[in-house]
Amino acid sequence: MSIAETEIKKFENGNCAENKVFYQAMEEVIYSIAPLLESDEKYQEYAILERLVVPDRVIKFKVTWLDDNNKIQVNTGFRVQFNNALGPYKGGLRFHPTVNEGILKFLGFEQILKNALTGLPIGGGKGGADFDPKGKSDFEVMKFCSAFMTELHKYIGPRIDVPAGDIGVGGREIGYLFGEYKKITSSFEGVLTGKPFFFGGSLMRPEATGYGAVYFTETMLEMEGKETLEGKVCTVSGAGNVALHAIEKLQHIGAIPVTCTDSKGTIYDARGVDLDLLKDIKLNRRASLQEYIEVHPEAKYISVEEYPEGAHAVWDIPCYAAFPCATQNELTDIDAQNLIVNGVVSVTEGANMPSTPKAINDFLSHKICFAPAKAANAGGVAVSEFEMAQNASMIRWSFEKVDEKLKLTMQQIAKRVALTAKDYGVEGNYVDGANIASFKKVADAMIAEGI
Repeated sequence: MSIAETEIKKFENGNCAENKVFYQAMEEVIYSIAPLLESDEKYQEYAILERLVVPDRVIKFKVTWLDDNNKIQVNTGFRVQFNNALGPYKGGLRFHPTVNEGILKFLGFEQILKNALTGLPIGGGKGGADFDPKGKSDFEVMKFCSAFMTELHKYIGPRIDVPAGDIGVGGREIGYLFGEYKKITSSFEGVLTGKPFFFGGSLMRPEATGYGAVYFTETMLEMEGKETLEGKVCTVSGAGNVALHAIEKLQHIGAIPVTCTDSKGTIYDARGVDLDLLKDIKLNRRASLQEYIEVHPEAKYISVEEYPEGAHAVWDIPCYAAFPCATQNELTDIDAQNLIVNGVVSVTEGANMPSTPKAINDFLSHKICFAPAKAANAGGVAVSEFEMAQNASMIRWSFEKVDEKLKLTMQQIAKRVALTAKDYGVEGNYVDGANIASFKKVADAMIAEGI
């Protein structure tokens, strides 16, 4: 039995349905870091894996609030404080009906390693609630956020745990959460990131993850001796914050993003998507992508029902580079084969773990430039840490300064990952390189801090 299989076997009893995606992420990391575990016994001697995969604490609480009809509603809130070896816990809050402890453990575990790759002093955590902001009035969202923060404020602080936004938690929700925290504590401090700019937020935070994914891809392609993205057709999934800003940055550099998706279907516009229209549909009106073809009838709308189970239209469109930016496990092995047959050169994960293990193996075996989420989508948390630095010093940075620091950070991550992969005999494998580099950084800090 290999060292990776031996380590995985230790945790198999906890692999229940709720923890499925958490164990998927954990197994990927264990297989990747096997060369490190074999080359240095200290990581097993100090039981780093056993310690790393168990959160420091999981906080679960009831959230009770009144809807607009004065009817009492009850949701469940969570905060998974996973590891603070490198700095205060840092990671987003997700408001979505699918939120449960297993999903948040997966996201928190990935966040530890992602944050470590940035080189910034931040640990990993994640939180949220099974509350759905969709269809709720602003007042209902405000009342829920106030009730949620009434419980959460007990466990967070600028040197303890600094939450941010995630799916279902944007500037509106962060504003309400911050306002309630300030009211409870009478303290104006950087306890949340992703705040509106006029009361402590950083410029470029909304753009950071999408822009960062493109910056990472540019650097990866250059290091691997591939052509640039300029003039190349790119496919993007999702229509949220990450996808919209990945499309925006691709257009800035002269690429041609031709797709976006939501839960009901895919827009394919061969001329390049109309970003202003997309932002109006998704950010202003929160409507369906079907409205896109009312303005651009020459574009194509493909319903999810038109494709068989396990396949998605967005990944069946020929492209040079693909950017899955929607949700976990959205890109399957069938999708991977379609992309490969259609000549894809690079795949960059903008969402958290959007590619299934089989899809990733397909990309790696066909020598596709594959950028894993924990490296490629680290731009968001990097700018969140920049916001923490600005809050601590009570100064503001210009858009240009933040953008410059973001670009440099993503370039450094890409180069660090590539060099680590080369050092451990897996040159060109950015998955193993990212996992080894991030694990080593966290593990060495845990060893230095003792138990």
